[in-house]
Amino acid sequence: MRKYDVEPVGVNPGTAESHRAFREMHDFPFELLVDEDMHVAKAYGAVKDDGGGISRSVVVVGKDGAVIFRQAGAPAWPLVANIVKVANDE
Repeated sequence: MRKYDVEPVGVNPGTAESHRAFREMHDFPFELLVDEDMHVAKAYGAVKDDGGGISRSVVVVGKDGAVIFRQAGAPAWPLVANIVKVANDE
């Protein structure tokens, strides 16, 4: 994804320490950001319907700050990569 000038990040309300351990355990090549009060999750519509946590979601934000893709769950990475490629080509 970085070949398309994209910086992936993960966001959830866990602590910085839990993020560090999780990132190391899974060898993630991207940062995990703390969203303690779930402000980011709320802004991107990623809070569970009961408000009790985060619903895994993928959001792609364009260079202009506009959301160009959002899907709950874990969409196939080829789909996400294609969305990013198309946005980068525009």
